[in-house]
Amino acid sequence: MTARSTRCTTAAKTRTSRLAAVTALAVAGSMLLTACGDQTESGTTKEGGSSSNAAPLFSKLPEKIRKAGVIKVGTDASYAPMEFTEGGKIVGVDPDIAQALGKQLGVRFEFVSGTFDGLITSIYSGRQDLVMSSMTDNKKRQEGLDDNGKKIGKGIDFVDYFSSGVSLLVKKGNPQGVNSLDDLCGKTVAVQRGTIYEDTFKAQAAKCGDKKLTIQAFDSDAEAQTRVKAGGAVADLNDYPVAAYIAKTSGGGKDFEVVGSQSDVGLFGIGVSKENTQLRDAVKEALDAIIKDGSYAQVLKKWDVEDSAVKSATINAGK
Repeated sequence: MTARSTRCTTAAKTRTSRLAAVTALAVAGSMLLTACGDQTESGTTKEGGSSSNAAPLFSKLPEKIRKAGVIKVGTDASYAPMEFTEGGKIVGVDPDIAQALGKQLGVRFEFVSGTFDGLITSIYSGRQDLVMSSMTDNKKRQEGLDDNGKKIGKGIDFVDYFSSGVSLLVKKGNPQGVNSLDDLCGKTVAVQRGTIYEDTFKAQAAKCGDKKLTIQAFDSDAEAQTRVKAGGAVADLNDYPVAAYIAKTSGGGKDFEVVGSQSDVGLFGIGVSKENTQLRDAVKEALDAIIKDGSYAQVLKKWDVEDSAVKSATINAGK
């Protein structure tokens, strides 16, 4: 569910932060290497794995990944605090969880940033092994369906690792008095294209009927935020942790505020090809392991998102 800060400058692209307007926290991104789009990862080391790897779940991985010693992960690194770029590295909740998973699996998780609406395609094409980008697990994505229920792809499986609702982000002071989705009828909203938030606004537009809700969709959430800040739209929609982070940090806390209560609580999932059940099951087992040993909880506490913890790993539990 959710949306996204500054993208890698090497490609001069932004998703600015499901936060371009945000001053990101400086975080060490050990073990995580970053590249933009489909560029090669310069300076990365490609150390192969071996049967002697002492990590507890190394043997559970597919042979190809054991030999490479790397799991390639697609993300949209513009969604602080979940994933964003700082000091040339992709950091945030998801990379930190991935690092903990890597200790269980004995391989590196190598994050590459691209546009959000192209991440599932990167799984289909084999460019990436996983998607880890605050992606909501839902039946549409599981089954490869478009908004009209038409089959457009194979679909992917999800290992669910995080729970969150969505919240409205409005200009500081809430000049339009927006407190719920119903208050948006007759107004204009901004949102990142290809996200579940766009789906939520479309559903609300249908409810508004003749009192038209106008939806402006952008490639990055940063653009949507800019539109709201400039007064061209009354609200953006994000997962609560992201909306709260934007409100706290953008313009020193003077640009936005979160209004209303959370809605549409759902699960974020780590996306994996339906044809790679061995990798899917290894990631699930690793997630259960870090939940049990406490390292998962430590990551969530570090980023102040403890309320979004799941008690155990599940597969395709989203609706």
